[in-house]
Amino acid sequence: MFEDFIDSLRNFARNKTRTILSLLGVIIGVASVILITSMGQSSTKEIEGTFGSSGLDLVQVSSGFMRRRREAVSLKFDEAFRQELFDNVRNIRRIWYKNSLSATLSYGDTSVTASCTAIEPGYLEMCALALDYGDYFSVTDDVYGGQKVILGSEVATALFPDGNAVGRGILLVTSNVPFSFSVVGVLKEQTSGMENSTSGIYIPRGFYDKKISPNPDASTVMVQAESPAFCTQIVNDVTDWAARKTGTEGSVNAMSMQTIIEQMNTITRTMSLMLSGIAAISLLVGGIGIMNIMIVTVTERRQEIGIRKALGASPAAIRRQFLVESASITLLGGTLGIILGIALSFAVEYVRGQPLAIQAGACVVSFVFSVFVGVFFGLNPASRAARLDPVDALAG
Repeated sequence: MFEDFIDSLRNFARNKTRTILSLLGVIIGVASVILITSMGQSSTKEIEGTFGSSGLDLVQVSSGFMRRRREAVSLKFDEAFRQELFDNVRNIRRIWYKNSLSATLSYGDTSVTASCTAIEPGYLEMCALALDYGDYFSVTDDVYGGQKVILGSEVATALFPDGNAVGRGILLVTSNVPFSFSVVGVLKEQTSGMENSTSGIYIPRGFYDKKISPNPDASTVMVQAESPAFCTQIVNDVTDWAARKTGTEGSVNAMSMQTIIEQMNTITRTMSLMLSGIAAISLLVGGIGIMNIMIVTVTERRQEIGIRKALGASPAAIRRQFLVESASITLLGGTLGIILGIALSFAVEYVRGQPLAIQAGACVVSFVFSVFVGVFFGLNPASRAARLDPVDALAG
């Protein structure tokens, strides 16, 4: 078989143009599969990077659009709801309540309007939102309703260009009611799935309960799962439990960043698989081209086949010779396709500014498939050569 491989290389060298044309389909097919899977993997990493690594264990629950029925039970995000949620849904580590409001912050002649969130102590730490400087809220701030605020990096820069925000007093106006606050911390600029560390404003929920909206229900419930792996199940369990409790579907909207990422990754993988299938068609087209070339080769080498058979070569040896030659074309084409695919992937990811993400599995599968195509489409010409009558072959 090794001698057949060497002979096939010599034949390729004698017919360079024909060999190159035979290789093109295989090279393009293999390179396309590698490029598409590489771009799909890079897109997946980009999606995960956009959402960040924090917040992946959180499930956000908010009020849904209920189809009102006489027997439906109203749903309130109060302390009783928190306890019931703990009791009825598994794999929950902790439940956080928060409320959102629009606010305008002023310091001197500078004003900034942004979304303000009233949070419970420890929430920012749980979301892995680090402080650039200053302190987080304490339990005391929540219990006594401390008039303290933590600013996102952009808000802090807008109000305090000199960078020294902690300890400054600002005026916070919401619903035309002014409140004085002291800045206790500034967040670092970072990516987080659930919270905005740049333009967000955070105040203790205890202050919101006492001064802005006494004894309010939470506008949003944040459920922290024991692990990100449980988020999808918690989303389903919360939705089902709320439907049973209220007697109607759609009583809550539950979503998690982990679920969103999984859905987007599924879409990306599906698209990559579909495009890879389309790219693989070029391998089949290339295989048909190889079969045609091999049929022509068999016709041109009839006398060589006749001589070999006259000297005692068996039909199996003749068949093996042409199968090896056909497989060698795709072997060479698959190798060049992998090199071209990696090079194109590197170029595309360099232009897009993303890290290179080559899938070794895609390289192996496309290479093996290309060799299989060569053997499959080379089988018919090889069988024709094996069936030739030595006398007819020698007669030309």
